[in-house]
Amino acid sequence: MQELVQTFVQWLHGIGFGPDAGTAAAVGSAAGQVGDAVSQATARMDMPSLVALAAALGWASGFRLYAVVFLTGALGAAGWIALPPGLHVLAHPAVLTASGFMMLVEFFADKIPWVDSLWDTVHSVIRIPAGALLAAGVFGADSGTMGLVAGLLGGSLAATAFATKATTRAAINTSPEPFSNWGASLFEDGLSVAVVWLATQHPLLFGVALAVMLVLSALLLVLLFKFFKLVLRKLGAFLGRSPPAPQGVP
Repeated sequence: MQELVQTFVQWLHGIGFGPDAGTAAAVGSAAGQVGDAVSQATARMDMPSLVALAAALGWASGFRLYAVVFLTGALGAAGWIALPPGLHVLAHPAVLTASGFMMLVEFFADKIPWVDSLWDTVHSVIRIPAGALLAAGVFGADSGTMGLVAGLLGGSLAATAFATKATTRAAINTSPEPFSNWGASLFEDGLSVAVVWLATQHPLLFGVALAVMLVLSALLLVLLFKFFKLVLRKLGAFLGRSPPAPQGVP
């Protein structure tokens, strides 16, 4: 697993990820060593960076939970970011192994028309609470109040991202060709990486990008309202809520 993490972070470095000056100085010559980097990355993130990280984890969990967990944990394990104490568990080898495996499963499941919607339905009860927990973990170890606020923020952002993704996919799946589905899925893969990258490297720019994404999400939900109702019916059936019986039927 250590080799997999090292390969992954080398690829991230190639696309622009990298430790900031404070983290690089903190980890020193051990920055490339998995495990040692975590203990030596003592530089603390400032408040804008923490808020951006909490928002990014919540938002991206709504459509790529396992990729977000693996990416954040891998960056922390490599010493490229100083994870808050509440998120240190993400860098544990067992968590990296599990999240990495599920990330690969989700990568392929999300490319198959209608299977992606089924996958989303199953994960409707996972992504939103997980987004809230990840966001709360950014502050929870230091402040219970801030942890609660971050959890509410993260859960709300995860729910918004999930509703946008599920609604858009329901609309795309009405098309018989698979290419639009593949394109949407690959876009979400790249978006999950971009969201984490912006939050950790440019927190203020991420705040602007998040505001734009929220506006676009609202517009998409309005335009695709009928598909949103279809998603709600599917979620209701999945959660065991039977549709009301027609009038006149005992």
